[in-house]
Amino acid sequence: MGLLRSYVSGGWHTPSVEGAPLHDAVTGEEIARISSAGVDMGAALRYGREVGGPALRELTFHQRAQLLKALGLYLKEHKAELYALSARTGATKSDSWIDIDGGFGVLLGYASKAKRELPNDKVYVDGPVEPLGRGGTFVGQHICTPLHGVAVQINAFNFPMWGPLEKFAPAFIAGVPSLIKPASQTAYVTEKMVELMLASGLLPEGSLQLVCGSAGDLLDHLTPQDLVGFTGSASTAQHLRTHQAVIRSSVRFNAEADSLNCSILGPDAVPGTPEFDLFVGQLVTEMTTKAGQKCTAIRRALVPASLMDAVAEATSAKLAEVVIGNPADKSVKMGALAGLEQREEVRRSLKALQENASVVYGDGALSLVDADAERGAFMSPMLLRAAADAVQPHEVEAFGPVSTLMPYDSVSDAVELAARGAGSLVGSIVSADTDFVRDVVIGVAPWHGRLLVLDREDAGESTGHGSPLPMLVHGGPGRAGGGEEMGGMRGVLHHMQRTAVQGSPRALAAITNRWVTGAPRNEDAVHPFRKTLAELRLGDTVVAGPREVTLEDIEHFASFTGDTFYAHMDEEAAAANPFFGSRVAHGYLVVSFAAGLFVSPEPGPVLANYGLENLRFVTPTFPGDTLTVTLTVKQITPREDQEYGEVRWDADVANQKGESVAKYDVLTLVAKS
Repeated sequence: MGLLRSYVSGGWHTPSVEGAPLHDAVTGEEIARISSAGVDMGAALRYGREVGGPALRELTFHQRAQLLKALGLYLKEHKAELYALSARTGATKSDSWIDIDGGFGVLLGYASKAKRELPNDKVYVDGPVEPLGRGGTFVGQHICTPLHGVAVQINAFNFPMWGPLEKFAPAFIAGVPSLIKPASQTAYVTEKMVELMLASGLLPEGSLQLVCGSAGDLLDHLTPQDLVGFTGSASTAQHLRTHQAVIRSSVRFNAEADSLNCSILGPDAVPGTPEFDLFVGQLVTEMTTKAGQKCTAIRRALVPASLMDAVAEATSAKLAEVVIGNPADKSVKMGALAGLEQREEVRRSLKALQENASVVYGDGALSLVDADAERGAFMSPMLLRAAADAVQPHEVEAFGPVSTLMPYDSVSDAVELAARGAGSLVGSIVSADTDFVRDVVIGVAPWHGRLLVLDREDAGESTGHGSPLPMLVHGGPGRAGGGEEMGGMRGVLHHMQRTAVQGSPRALAAITNRWVTGAPRNEDAVHPFRKTLAELRLGDTVVAGPREVTLEDIEHFASFTGDTFYAHMDEEAAAANPFFGSRVAHGYLVVSFAAGLFVSPEPGPVLANYGLENLRFVTPTFPGDTLTVTLTVKQITPREDQEYGEVRWDADVANQKGESVAKYDVLTLVAKS
């Protein structure tokens, strides 16, 4: 493969020096060399800010989402060459699936969520309008806009595709360009991925850059608008977090670091129960997937003291079935570690763990399929057993196929042991006893970013202990780094600035592209339902009514729907109700009458009503009241890939006194033309 290249400042850069060698994890063969010599880090960051940022900010959230979806589908078409490279990292096909197809899934997942949860706009409105004055002419609104910097993404060796993509996706949706810095050991996979991403022609220029090799003086050039996302060791995270440029400019720094994750077996999960088998199976899977090189792997298995022998025996039996060797052989279930240096690091950590733990499984000779134990970075899964008061399992992470069994006697013991990890990315509780589960979850939640409750009911669909998902946060407190990656829109908003804007309703409506109560309304001779999406404007309004609500209407509605709640039908009982004092109309009768007032019934641009949101019944409606509805265009959201869009209407139903009796949003689909 020769020298790996970097892609910076709009072009590929090949270093002029020899570079450091990178080796095949299975055969030990040199497969590439790596160096970042000659890369102008400051120029790369400026290029991202000055070219990539403006190009991305020209697009709406939905347009970025469309590009992200197309990119994910494009990469899927080229995954065969990515799988071939991934095998050289020691990964089996199933390991590679997590990294490669999992990475595609992050792109597609974020694209889907962005189209559902974000407006087809360049500004995100965060929360409701806040009234700041009594007269309604001074209001506040929080908005989020993309930072005008670069998201510097420093990744770990174990997931050379998923790792960069789970950082890139939320940054891209937010409108912030990315500079990817992969770990050297497996950077050849990331380089190929970035080459494919750029070759797709889908990405705006400057929105993606790559630095292979040392980061050099990259962090020296950070500004207050830049961000750093880091995955790796806690010690490196601490070093980077305290970099002078990060401190001086208050750079947003997100770290995902060491994590001594635990899995807790419930006392109810005795041998013969589905939960016992799930616990053992999950433990073996987490020890052997990616040869245990996962930040989410189970490092501590917490087991009721009375079940320690049974768990040790069952786990050892399953580990004995694991075939280790060259991932090219279909019978192999566990491949190599990322390199010989990584294996030596795991062995050093293993030696430290054995100061207060004994070996349950893994002390015998290593039998490999189609592989050389000296040239390849192979090692046996190692299951240890420690006493409840052992210290090392809570302090030392062997980043490989290593886990330690530890006993507990009560819920409080289990919670205390879990907490001694000082902050974890993920924990799991395997139990069908919901009382036990509740106590443990509430007890350990402050120390965990994610918790999986595994039992016979969810096992069929569960993605497992070690599988972060783009719609949920990935991160953890304390030792785990204190940050959150992904997490759906939380990951996107991390790359944006939240700003409180104060002004008149008219000004806020213009800024947010959302009509705000108190902003001008537009009433003309053309009913808004007769206007296409292109013709509608914020503030377009129809006022319809009045319509009297009679006692006969209430009784007919009760008979027709079956809703004979006493407040509508029993005068004496209704009179005793502290909220009403007499019979009242059904809330849904009010909403139905309102629809009958504002709807324009002829076929036209309005295609469908697909829901109501934020419905509140504010004031009771009594027999004899008359209702008037004011319906106003609140938000217009074209759909990029459809011939229609969504229109959100503000509905305000008032009685003859001008009092609002119901307020809600109506959602309709309207043709573009």
